[in-house]
Amino acid sequence: MKKSELRELYRMMFPDYPDIVNIAQLQSMLGVSRHLAYSLINEGYIKGIKIGNAFKIPKVNVIEFIMNRNENTD
Repeated sequence: MKKSELRELYRMMFPDYPDIVNIAQLQSMLGVSRHLAYSLINEGYIKGIKIGNAFKIPKVNVIEFIMNRNENTD
């Protein structure tokens, strides 16, 4: 995916969410369970950073995950 495409998607997708989201926000964005949200991060499908006992996930990583999933299912 080109940088310009990613930048445009970033503006359009999830405008009500902050640049860095937590697990609860990730669940809401993807419509998945808490267990699946943790699995996606722990298995490397979505890149996140563990700070203390909480994960912080850049919104751009969530968008990349969604776009890669859509490309693989076409």
